[in-house]
Amino acid sequence: MNIDPIVIVMLLGGLILMLLIVGAPIKPIRFIGNIGVKLIVGCLLLFFVNAFGSFIDFHIPINGVTAAVSGLLGIPGVALLIVVKFFIL
Repeated sequence: MNIDPIVIVMLLGGLILMLLIVGAPIKPIRFIGNIGVKLIVGCLLLFFVNAFGSFIDFHIPINGVTAAVSGLLGIPGVALLIVVKFFIL
């Protein structure tokens, strides 16, 4: 089943117009924004671990799960990923 791109654009435009008229609930948007910022910070933490770990041939892959662990748990999450990498994997 193919959906015409014009229909998709019209639906998205209607949704945006409806949100502008009715107003979007602020708490869910703020919550999603906070989660997004934490995931970005987690990616940055993993990037720095990989940058400094390259000197000793240490690498943690940056993907959704590792970014979520390091972003939501912070420094203890990064330490947990390092311990898992060293001792379990």
